[in-house]
Amino acid sequence: MIGGFGMTEFFAKYFPNVVQLGWSGDSGWGTSIGQTLYMTFWPAVFGGILGVLFGVILVVAKPGGIMENKTLFSISDKIVSLFRAIPFIILLAFIAPFTQLIVGTQIGTTAALVPLSLGFFPFYARQVQVALESVNYGKIEAAQAIGATNADIIFEVYLREARSELVRVTTVSLISLVGLTAMAGAVGAGGLGNTAIAYGYDRFCNDITIVATLLVLLLVIIIQLVGDVLAKAVNHQNR
Repeated sequence: MIGGFGMTEFFAKYFPNVVQLGWSGDSGWGTSIGQTLYMTFWPAVFGGILGVLFGVILVVAKPGGIMENKTLFSISDKIVSLFRAIPFIILLAFIAPFTQLIVGTQIGTTAALVPLSLGFFPFYARQVQVALESVNYGKIEAAQAIGATNADIIFEVYLREARSELVRVTTVSLISLVGLTAMAGAVGAGGLGNTAIAYGYDRFCNDITIVATLLVLLLVIIIQLVGDVLAKAVNHQNR
């Protein structure tokens, strides 16, 4: 009870538009939350794979790296820098033909996965690069001295020793991705961003905008808490 009201009565009185949207249906809160999670999970997978791949290349192929390759490093560095430099809203429009080719449409939640993945991966690649470069180079030299292969060094030294830092940068990157999903939603891709703009801001329904914002904030807090716990856990294992 809140001030003599049950929760249902409280929301009906102070958040009438939130209640009117309901939970299910095309514009329901359950649908919006599901779309946001969908647009967070799959770009995190696809963009994450690309991010780790490019992050590793930027470390091992750099001048002085264990697999030095100036051409590969230069190309990878320029690709990451190029995609990082393009504002996400412009990226949405710029790769629309590519999105159409991949998923068969340029609009909707599934179509947003392509630009979200390409918007996420360069930021994550740089984060992975920084995390791997934090590994003590003496451990790399020690592994080389005992005859470890380049693959062994990548997986057993770089990725293993940087586990805690990788979890931290992944957490930061996922939080950034949630922001991108909200931006994608603002241009019609669905999710909580779309709810906040289309059903809240555009219709002067401040209660919808507030609740949508709080739900995004809650998702960010959950990601941060889980990331902190995992980072501490793997850091303890490293010891």
